[in-house]
Amino acid sequence: MLLISKATPAPVSTASLYCRDGSSNKEYHAAIEPRGERFIVTFAHGRTDSIYTTGTKTPEPVSLEDATKVFNKLVASKLAKGYHEGYPGRPYRPSPCPVHGPDTGIRCQLLNPVDVSEVSRLLTGTSHCLEEKHDGYRLLVRKRGDEITGINRRGFVVAIPEPIREAVAKIEFDVLLDGVAVGETLQAFDLLEVKGQNLRGRRYLDRHSGLLMAIPPSLSALRWVSCAVDPNDKVEIFEELRQIGCKGVVFKDVNAPFSPGRPVWGGPQLTYEFVVSASFVAADQIAKRCVRLGLYDEESLVPAGNVIIPPGHPIPRLGEVVLVRYRFALRESGCIHEPVYVGKRPDMPAGECGIHQLRYKSASEAHG
Repeated sequence: MLLISKATPAPVSTASLYCRDGSSNKEYHAAIEPRGERFIVTFAHGRTDSIYTTGTKTPEPVSLEDATKVFNKLVASKLAKGYHEGYPGRPYRPSPCPVHGPDTGIRCQLLNPVDVSEVSRLLTGTSHCLEEKHDGYRLLVRKRGDEITGINRRGFVVAIPEPIREAVAKIEFDVLLDGVAVGETLQAFDLLEVKGQNLRGRRYLDRHSGLLMAIPPSLSALRWVSCAVDPNDKVEIFEELRQIGCKGVVFKDVNAPFSPGRPVWGGPQLTYEFVVSASFVAADQIAKRCVRLGLYDEESLVPAGNVIIPPGHPIPRLGEVVLVRYRFALRESGCIHEPVYVGKRPDMPAGECGIHQLRYKSASEAHG
């Protein structure tokens, strides 16, 4: 049975407010939206005709009564700050996928997974540095004068959390940072441009050194990712990150320039995950809250197992991309073992959900 596409549930309540700030108009939108049997309060704000900053005021779904209290308090606080109702600006239409702006032409350098058999070589050698792989979403931030732009992994303009915007604004020169947004903090790991100069042709270690000098140490919402080169340090950090349950590590060729895109295999930037996860295409709904997953093997979408959608998460529609954690994949069937649903991945194109992501069952797991 194919998963039938359903319309996004209509919000229970919405508010659209506006405020004139000097020569520009600002807008603030809020809504109470259904999430399964419960509700969340979402917001979106920004200058008129710009990309909105979005978020939620309820970390977890709550009762309608509690959501209404949060919603009313939020609207009242904005009215007290000079916002007004009734402005005929953009109507607020809650969407499960964040709205993005134009294509900037900027492309990310993407990682390839490395097999456990290669980890020892990468740890004990000096050709690759080691960094923690943070659990968030890819975000580049460009500062040109007073203009600060968020860019997603596909190169499109997107909204960025306000704390990150404010932190980048405190950098005294133009930059293009590459990193991972974890909540309202940007964990930056690369510096692609500085003061109008393109650094992509320089080796990674030099770009990372420039990053340390570009980011002021006092900014809590903007941090640089630590980088270890010495084999003894790498082994120690690797074991520490694994023991405390971090997502994984990234190995980067210290002498490699920035190379946009993803090689067919290998490449100068590799990842090994302690907690294995991958992006899958929702291919079919086979029970009330169970969805069949698919991955692309060249042009064909092949089965990759099933996953239960937990209460509080909307059922993904046919063709949507979802993030799932799992223990390992079976090489014979290509299906994942012990899947755990994380959520939707609107920033990931379905065509990039390939079988190359999978980590297959190792010899030790075969006897476990």
